[in-house]
Amino acid sequence: MSAAAVEEPVERPTLLEVADLISDQFVGYRVEIIGSEITVTPPPNAAHGKSLSRLMRTLFGAGLDGVEVDVLQNVGIRLPEGPSDYAVPDLSVVDADIDDHLIEYDCYDPAVFRLVLEVASSNFGDDLTKKPFAYATAGVPVYVIVDRTNRRVTVLTDPQDGEYRLHAVHHPGQSFTLPESIGASVTLVVDEVLAAKA
Repeated sequence: MSAAAVEEPVERPTLLEVADLISDQFVGYRVEIIGSEITVTPPPNAAHGKSLSRLMRTLFGAGLDGVEVDVLQNVGIRLPEGPSDYAVPDLSVVDADIDDHLIEYDCYDPAVFRLVLEVASSNFGDDLTKKPFAYATAGVPVYVIVDRTNRRVTVLTDPQDGEYRLHAVHHPGQSFTLPESIGASVTLVVDEVLAAKA
C-alpha cells in the first residue's frame, strides 16, 4: 500500500501583491485597482505631458501651491469600493497636509483630495466609466476629464451615492471656471488644456 501524496494548499497572492509584481515588471506603467480589477496603463506620450504641464502652470498661477493646497501628479488615492482599490490620477489638487493622511501602499485618504484630473488616453473607457463611479464613491468633489481624442473637457461635480450629479462639457473655443472649493478661482481655456492633438 502506498501513501497518498498530501498536497499543501497553494496560497494565492492578493490583488495588491499582483499589482506590485506587475509594477516591478512593467516599469513606467501605471497600475491601479478599480472595482477590484487591476488596470495597467502604458506610459503617457508627449501630448499627454504637455496637457498636464499647461494645467499645472495655470493652477500654480492661481495660487494653488503649497500654503493650503498642493498640486501633485500621480499620487495614489485609496478608494472605498474594494479592500485593495486605489487609483493614481494624472493630477490632483490636495490639502497641503496630505502627508498626514497616508493610509497604506503610498495611497492617501480621499478626504484630502479636492480635485482629480485624468488626461484620457489608452484607458479612455476607465476614465469615463469606472473612475467617475470610483471617485464619486470616494467623495472627491471635482473630477475633470481631459479628452484629447474627442476634443473636450468634462467637469463632474456634486458626488452623491456613487455618481456625480453635475456634468459640464466644454469644447474648443470655450473657457470655464473650476469650482472655488479647490482653493482658488481658476479659469481654464479648453484649447490650452487640450494642447497638441492626440
